[in-house]
Amino acid sequence: MDKLIITGNGPLDGEVWASGAKNAALPILCATLLSEGPVTIGNLPHLQDITTTLELLGRMGVEPVLGERMTIQLDGAQVKDCHAPYELVKKMRASILVLGPLLAHFGTADVSLPGGCAIGSRPVDLHLRGLEAMGAEISVENGYVRARVPGGRLKGAHVFFDTVTVTGTENLLMAASLAAGTTVLENAAREPEIVDLADCLIKMGANISGHGTDTITVVGVERLHGCEYDVMPDRIETGTFLVAAAMTGGRVRVRKTRADILEAVLAKLEEAGASITTGADWIEADMQGKRPRAVNIRTAPYPAFPTDMQAQFVALNAVAQGTARVVETIFENRFMHVQELNRMGANIALEGNTAVITGVEQLSGAPVMATDLRASASLVVAATIARGETLVDRIYHIDRGYECIEEKLQLLGAKIRRVPG
Repeated sequence: MDKLIITGNGPLDGEVWASGAKNAALPILCATLLSEGPVTIGNLPHLQDITTTLELLGRMGVEPVLGERMTIQLDGAQVKDCHAPYELVKKMRASILVLGPLLAHFGTADVSLPGGCAIGSRPVDLHLRGLEAMGAEISVENGYVRARVPGGRLKGAHVFFDTVTVTGTENLLMAASLAAGTTVLENAAREPEIVDLADCLIKMGANISGHGTDTITVVGVERLHGCEYDVMPDRIETGTFLVAAAMTGGRVRVRKTRADILEAVLAKLEEAGASITTGADWIEADMQGKRPRAVNIRTAPYPAFPTDMQAQFVALNAVAQGTARVVETIFENRFMHVQELNRMGANIALEGNTAVITGVEQLSGAPVMATDLRASASLVVAATIARGETLVDRIYHIDRGYECIEEKLQLLGAKIRRVPG
């Protein structure tokens, strides 16, 4: 199992680029199951989750074709088997996103219940209830969701989500695109990745309005066609590098990104003392050598502060001046990085879903273990400023969501290297 060895060496400084957003790329890849022609997707990040999704689509008969500029071409008309097996789905929760497109296009789907990282319960019952409202007959047997559509075509429905669900919104948005009639999704998630998915579906011929608000309206069409589409930049990767600048007292400019999808994070970075400047496709955070100030955080659905940036801000607060409270409202088990940061000398106490962090002047290198994707990022960023050497184990988590993280950090001056397991 690969490891990262990082020697803390002071402020990070320089420029880096943001890769395509994993959380937008995965549903867009699944959306190609709806097409009756080739869909060419650009700006895909080179990540394990992307590889897993392409392998899953390949099992169904959709063979990816590598194009110019590292694009991937997929054609939903090639589907031969509407089955998503456990051995692939268990690797990644987002695999459940094939359910809606398969049902909408082919009227049948057998999809294993998902696995993935261990940050808490993310039940799929909201997906299933929405699809049942659209006319699907669904049973859960032997760990599989077995779904059929009598008559072969889903019907438009009015769906109200009891709680905001990103993947639930995405699944029903894709399903509704080919359903007969109009579907209204209320209390829908508003994340930029959902807007990106909707924009891709619209280029494929879907009739969607209201995406980016909590009420999305979809008028189903008979068929969707191929298109060319570039995935949006990864706002969480962008935010992680900006936090690294703030933690280390440095200056980092992230290119190929967008400021409008990171407003809550940028506001907290300014509160921490960073000077934030932005351009059409770049964001720069400059701490001018200063130690960050402690900032209180409360995670909530977009446009509020994202849960996927919580661990990074816990790490920032660990070396900040003052005491901060970080409240996690999305997932019930998302403070596993706290124990590892405390091993590095942080002063963090847990009170239920709240971390109380008293900043220390210096962290110390230590052997630590990545427990999930964003937790692993917080440990790597913390290690860049810690005294001595830190060994981060189980980094397959970070490889699921960060493309070439060691190379990018090296561009910023970090002393980091990968050691094969």
